[in-house]
Amino acid sequence: MILSQPEIRVLDVKCHIPSAKEQNNFRVSESVRAEISDSAEPPRFESGMSFATTGIEEPTSEFFPTIRSGSFADIRGRETMEDEHICIDDLSAQFRSVVNFSLPSAFYGVFDGHGGPEASLYMKENLTRLFFQDSVFPEMPSVVDNFFLQELEKSHRKAFALADLAMADESIVSGSCGTTALTALIVGRHLLVANAGDCRAVLCRRGMAVDMSFDHRSTYEPERRRIENLGGYFEDGYLNGVLAVTRAIGDWELKSPFTGSSSPLISDPEIQQIVLTEDDEFLILACDGIWDVLSSQNAVSNVRQGLRRHGDPRISAMELGKEAARLNSSDNLTVVVICFSSVPSSPQQPQRRRFKFCVSDEARARLQAMLGGD
Repeated sequence: MILSQPEIRVLDVKCHIPSAKEQNNFRVSESVRAEISDSAEPPRFESGMSFATTGIEEPTSEFFPTIRSGSFADIRGRETMEDEHICIDDLSAQFRSVVNFSLPSAFYGVFDGHGGPEASLYMKENLTRLFFQDSVFPEMPSVVDNFFLQELEKSHRKAFALADLAMADESIVSGSCGTTALTALIVGRHLLVANAGDCRAVLCRRGMAVDMSFDHRSTYEPERRRIENLGGYFEDGYLNGVLAVTRAIGDWELKSPFTGSSSPLISDPEIQQIVLTEDDEFLILACDGIWDVLSSQNAVSNVRQGLRRHGDPRISAMELGKEAARLNSSDNLTVVVICFSSVPSSPQQPQRRRFKFCVSDEARARLQAMLGGD
């Protein structure tokens, strides 16, 4: 594909896992930990969907994904890069001393910052610690059951809330700075997506797009009702005339006049879980710079075609980013593509038609004479 604009600059934004020294410097105040303890129920808010499912049927076979991923990020026309992302294809290998899964397990995140890059960078550098190293993550059972899946939901809510409250400390992140947060956790055949903001997760099932998250904007009717019920309002699509999203981590200048769930702007994620099947080909996580110019189905079709050509999720992520650039997206661009099989599905090759030719004795004799044969 040839672009009419200058070559896109690719940024190396691989997942940063804090060192032991960095982990010691990481802190969440005791008051925060007292407010959200491991045993306490995390704050819950009215939402359009809580612990929801997509309505996809239960699998009929014991399918387990073979996980591989690729990512792409570009600053585009902005002065600063406020997007960050995480890609961990093997949780057990990454956090061997803390998380020990006997099943395939992976974790991904996309964070789209606003008001500066500090909040999204904080999430990239600390969210894995909050999830897997601060006793928030539930103990892995021998069999993944409904109780464990519900505990997973609670752990996600706690981790998002801990990150949000940590940002209330001005020494960590400015009160005018915030970020959206979209995460995907895979444990065996189970996929859990948590979202606060307008990044989006889209599953490809048999070539069809299945939205695994919803954009938290004024156009999302359940969010509009929630905001209005709490006394908030929208002005030109912006929450209280200030922010384009209705859920975010940080932004304490907007949250501080309120206490608890009375703030229209919240960090509580909407969560969806499904069981993966052989029909599930890949998952796309991307920031709003992609979705502002591409529909979910267009993005799925673009990635699917690329995977059938070259089978590389990294190249597919880059191709999707370039397509958004071609369509004049001016925002930061971040794409993560997670494949669920080691070998990409190939389009069925059409059978070659075979032709038979019948040559008469007279025609054969003439042909031999022309060729000088006997």
